[in-house]
Amino acid sequence: MRKELGNDAAAAARYERYGALPERIRFEDMSEEVEAGRSSGEHGSYTPEGSWKYYSCLALDLGL
Repeated sequence: MRKELGNDAAAAARYERYGALPERIRFEDMSEEVEAGRSSGEHGSYTPEGSWKYYSCLALDLGL
């Protein structure tokens, strides 16, 4: 019986310090669907010839 009283006191102390948990968020509310627009220009399409500009390698950067 003492353990139950101790547990209730600890629970009351936690509630007093931290309060209640926030309301649950539904999964549907966690994400937003946005239609992607078509972009033009250099960023709009993949070009294999220009892909070397964006290549990054730590070993090459350090000169290894």
